Amino acid sequence: MSDDQDRKDQEQREAYEKMLQRVTESLEQAGGEARPRLRQALDWAKQKAVEFEELTAEEAERISEYLRRDVEDAARFLDRDNDQDLRGWFRMDMQLLGNWLFDRFSTIADRTRLEWLELNRQWDEAALYHTGEMTGPGELRCLSCSKTMHFERAGHIPPCPSCRATRFERVTD
Repeated sequence: MSDDQDRKDQEQREAYEKMLQRVTESLEQAGGEARPRLRQALDWAKQKAVEFEELTAEEAERISEYLRRDVEDAARFLDRDNDQDLRGWFRMDMQLLGNWLFDRFSTIADRTRLEWLELNRQWDEAALYHTGEMTGPGELRCLSCSKTMHFERAGHIPPCPSCRATRFERVTD
């Protein structure tokens, strides 16, 4: 991978994590009364990234969609098993993940889960992940050969190292 591509990947990882921080802050500032929905918080975080010239509008849109997908997937995981926290979704040592990222995902995923319970949303299938998209920490399984890929932090999803397929699902306990 070239130095330019490494730098671009690093910038996008940082943008993903910064957007996660902004979404968390937006949800926390609203408190229990006028709690914004995840989509509103993502729109605000996306707008700030463009306003501060951290990302182009297109990049902010793409990263906010990756973040939305990851948070909604984590919330579905919490909804399936109320006795679990996100350790099962991340499928990794929490010391590697770090408290900051775990706290952010937990806060947002729990609020999102509550929104879903209010709406009685039923999900028929797990979210799909595709090569080239970004994902948060955790494990993805290739839908073609079942090989798993482990992500310790946000990053771009490469083709499957075994079969070069481009579609994945999140692995949860």
